[in-house]
Amino acid sequence: MNRPVRLGAVDYLNVRPLVYGLDRWPDLVSVRFDAPSECARLLEAGEIDLGMVPSITYLNRPGDRIVPGLCIGSDGPVDSVALFLRTPLAEVRTLAVDTSSRTSVALTRILCARRFGISPAFVPHAPDLGAMLAVADGALIIGDPALFADHRAIGAEKVDLGQAWTEMTGLPFVWAFWAGRPDAASPQVIALLQDAADAGEKHLDAIADAHIEDPARRAIGRRYLNDNLMFRLSGRALDGLRTYYREALAIGAASGDPSLAFFDADASVGSR
Repeated sequence: MNRPVRLGAVDYLNVRPLVYGLDRWPDLVSVRFDAPSECARLLEAGEIDLGMVPSITYLNRPGDRIVPGLCIGSDGPVDSVALFLRTPLAEVRTLAVDTSSRTSVALTRILCARRFGISPAFVPHAPDLGAMLAVADGALIIGDPALFADHRAIGAEKVDLGQAWTEMTGLPFVWAFWAGRPDAASPQVIALLQDAADAGEKHLDAIADAHIEDPARRAIGRRYLNDNLMFRLSGRALDGLRTYYREALAIGAASGDPSLAFFDADASVGSR
């Protein structure tokens, strides 16, 4: 591919370690940042080559490949995907759900059916916590808005969906990963992405500080990157991803092919 590979990343703190230093390689890659659902749309439209796509998106893109070894995941509390409730969970009848991510909506459906024992009506809504709680018993919020929401100030309970998933399954949850068509990226570019993640994981505090303008929130961002997130698509993470797909398909929260296929990554770029 003569032009740089066009990368579409989510516009949240959680992706920054995975794109660390990529701006130094403009001849190989370019990066743009959007909401998770927009990353999926751009990939479908062919406006990007590789997307950090919500994991549910992969089911409906037969033939796509996953960049091996990398993801945005959690193994326990994630802190940035949560239900915010002003009604006891068992009494929730309506949920306003963040339109930014289909993955979290499908996970919410799974947890409501399999763990929480409720069957609420889902109301799509822009991610505005106050407005959402004005029209529903609870709100699903993802990303930075969920991470930094002061739920206690508005008298809401926060139910961490990463924690609920791991308690139910004993497995990590994979929120997003790099994916695209089989010819979207060379082994050199795949290795570049893996190198970026290696470097990013060594600079988590600096990444949080650079992304967060409010100094009072930087400690939250540092803790989040260091303690809540995992960036490696390990064997256990893949088990969690397959379990998620199986559960989503079983309750009708998604459709598609759950088989996983990966890009080749047999070339080193360590000599760049």
